[in-house]
Amino acid sequence: MTARTTHPLTANWTFKSSTSSTWLPTPVPSTIHTSLLAHNLIPDPFLGLNEFDVSWVADETWHYRTTFPTPFHSSTAVVDIVFEGLDTFAQVSLNGTPILEAENMFLPYRVPVKSLLKPAGEENELEVSFTPARKKGLELVKAHPEHDFIVHQTEVTRGPVRKAQCHWGWDWGPVLVTCGVWKEVRVEVYEVRIGEVRLDYEVELGKDGGEAMVGMKVSVGVEGGEVEGVGVKVVLGMEGEEEVVMKGVWERGEGGLVFRGKGVILERARLWWPKGYGEQNIYELRVQLLAGSAVVDEHTQRIGFRDAKVIYEKDAHGQSFYFRINGVDIFCSGSCWIPADSFLDRLTPDDYHAWIALLAEGNQNMIRVWGGGIYESDAFYDACDALGILVWQDFMFACASYPTYPSFLSLVESEALHQIRRLRHHPSLVLWCGNNENYQLIERYNLNYDPTDPFPESWLRTNFPARYIYEHLLPGLLATHSLTIPCTPYHTSSPWGNGFSTTLVVDPTVGDIHQWSLWHGPMAPYQSLPSMSGRFVSEFGMQSLPHLSTVYKFVTSPSDHHPSSPPLESHNKAVDHVRRLATYMSENFRVPASLGAYIHISQVMQADAVTWAYKSWRRQWKDRKCGGVLIWQLNDTWPCTSWSVVDYYRVKKPAWYAIRRVMAPLTVGITREVHSWTVRGKDELWRRDTAHVDVRRGKGEVKFDVWVCNSGLGEVKGKVVVRFVSVESGEEVRGKMEWVVVVGGNEVKEVDVGVRSEHDVKVGYVVVVAALWVDGKQVGFDVSWPEPIKYLGFENRGVKVVDVGDGMVEVLAEKPVKGFVFAEREGMKVSDNGFDLIPGEAPTRVRIEGNGGEIPQWTYVGR
Repeated sequence: MTARTTHPLTANWTFKSSTSSTWLPTPVPSTIHTSLLAHNLIPDPFLGLNEFDVSWVADETWHYRTTFPTPFHSSTAVVDIVFEGLDTFAQVSLNGTPILEAENMFLPYRVPVKSLLKPAGEENELEVSFTPARKKGLELVKAHPEHDFIVHQTEVTRGPVRKAQCHWGWDWGPVLVTCGVWKEVRVEVYEVRIGEVRLDYEVELGKDGGEAMVGMKVSVGVEGGEVEGVGVKVVLGMEGEEEVVMKGVWERGEGGLVFRGKGVILERARLWWPKGYGEQNIYELRVQLLAGSAVVDEHTQRIGFRDAKVIYEKDAHGQSFYFRINGVDIFCSGSCWIPADSFLDRLTPDDYHAWIALLAEGNQNMIRVWGGGIYESDAFYDACDALGILVWQDFMFACASYPTYPSFLSLVESEALHQIRRLRHHPSLVLWCGNNENYQLIERYNLNYDPTDPFPESWLRTNFPARYIYEHLLPGLLATHSLTIPCTPYHTSSPWGNGFSTTLVVDPTVGDIHQWSLWHGPMAPYQSLPSMSGRFVSEFGMQSLPHLSTVYKFVTSPSDHHPSSPPLESHNKAVDHVRRLATYMSENFRVPASLGAYIHISQVMQADAVTWAYKSWRRQWKDRKCGGVLIWQLNDTWPCTSWSVVDYYRVKKPAWYAIRRVMAPLTVGITREVHSWTVRGKDELWRRDTAHVDVRRGKGEVKFDVWVCNSGLGEVKGKVVVRFVSVESGEEVRGKMEWVVVVGGNEVKEVDVGVRSEHDVKVGYVVVVAALWVDGKQVGFDVSWPEPIKYLGFENRGVKVVDVGDGMVEVLAEKPVKGFVFAEREGMKVSDNGFDLIPGEAPTRVRIEGNGGEIPQWTYVGR
């Protein structure tokens, strides 16, 4: 019996449109836009207004073809062509014979082709043709008038198409409906092969939490022709530990033989932990098929053992929603993730690792894979495993009422089953979620939804039939094919009130919420964020522009280098973005006219909003009122203005640094009472809201709260010091206040500041500064500014940036400075940015790499 061999089909590919007779070379994997770009047949869609000039690409039929020699094979061998990903409606032929009709971007396809191959060594022709997804989507919409196809953000044609939904555009991304052979193609020759490997386990936690007893069993599905006499060897190991060999028996299954491993117990298994709570211990599971002593197929998985739960408990605030990993309650701080490029073939494993490393470096521990993109590359989840980043995984349904006609449900079932089997072994994956925001359509469009109806078949007869997918199909597949429940919990939707909420949209007492009263909706002031939390905030955000270096890359004409240029406006896809961004900026800052200053103020404003959210909602961890915060969004699909905290080129905005500071394992927070400077609320004297407000109310007020956050598991004793510094003079205007604090592990501790009088400070505007000291070292720092910043003068700040050698600079000021920002660019690394400067504090030390030894340009609010 011969071993399985694989023959990648990466060479000799050409492509053309149906209206052209010329075949041009292209790499595979690829997308049609990158193939065209390589031959200068389209302008770069990311530059200027070129997005609109390439829209014709989505309406063409495109053809790819290659040739390959027939591999040698025995008469008993099976020969398959495997397509890991075709985007999306593809017709495939081999030597002129149709072999496949593909219609799901998220599915691999395996096609037996032995009978169609030419004799060994001769050339075969493989051709793949792609029907436009928009055209096919419209045909499906018209073919199913029984469905309303309510689709938000984009045109309706995406609704019945199993493809990355954001290819139709979103409120942060362009309309680039691409196609192509977007993943690997290969020929496989085998007599038997490993079809599926499943390791189930349950964790019994030890008293110390470091090691645990793990009971596990493995099953291996074998496919092929002759399987008699085939042996199997299953080994689990970790470097430095003795390997565990698993025994088992053969059973006959639907697809062939199945090896059922007998239960094995690891008495002292090393657990996988999220970042900051322990080691990311990874075991290797190796499965071999044997013919005698010869290995005829082999499969390896890197796995980690962990116990993951979502805790739903009744409490004073409603019902909790937070994660408990290996018996430890985890406050989740992180980001939502969208595809990192409109053209997925451009992303490499190194790119994915670099993105996930940004989360880990930024004191974030969770990423939510959003349901309008893709089930990500294996490299993405491998990086999360290695770096301790928890993964919230949406199924790929977003902002739509999806159909449920039989062929669509069949596609969904195959897709979900494949992705569950592919991803279930990753220890980082701690939540499956049915969709993004689809239940919000029920209230908006008055759709039928009866929570007391227990019959899934009846749901299919309502005008919200996709409930069947989220509440029956997906959880059923997970219960059967995921890891041992409850190792990977399932959440019906995001947002979702766990079935206990009286509303399907935003209920801050139950489940998770998307807090879009900031930016969207009523455009609440970001100073109101402390009162806008929920049990778990899985989306919120504030826009900003990327750094000037990035803007110059896509706004290429110097005549367009101003805040209102058409290319700059076009690279912000949010509805009413001009009004919303300008409103928030003018409410809080003096809005400048130059592009560079405009960018800077937008970034400082985003960082302020992010700081208000993360520090206020983390504070609410003390009684589990808020279990986590995920910002919308970490990244971009193209260079643009959006809610991202890191731009398309992986250039960090000040908001990224703000999250890192606020989410430090040990830190201090301070906030003061904020009064509206535009509205006096109605009371017994004023019968309605009025603008008769004394705008000087921020002067001299020092009503403040202080707290300390410790996400470590050990007790910490320290000292909190609060200072009051005049914005105008830089001098301290009253004596320091100090408190000794003892903060337990995984605890938020309020500091009893005693009686707070608004008359303690009698001169001008002051910043209130809190510092946390442990063992004589300052480990935490926070600043509370009078609001709004636009009322403050920042003349004559006395800022100095001093080169102290070895790539390090020190930044200091004679008077308080808001939003000091170095201008960053691609390839440059700055150890800190977007910070405030307070006289009397030690200079801020910043390491700068990748800038040729030069100090970058810098600015601050009011400069």
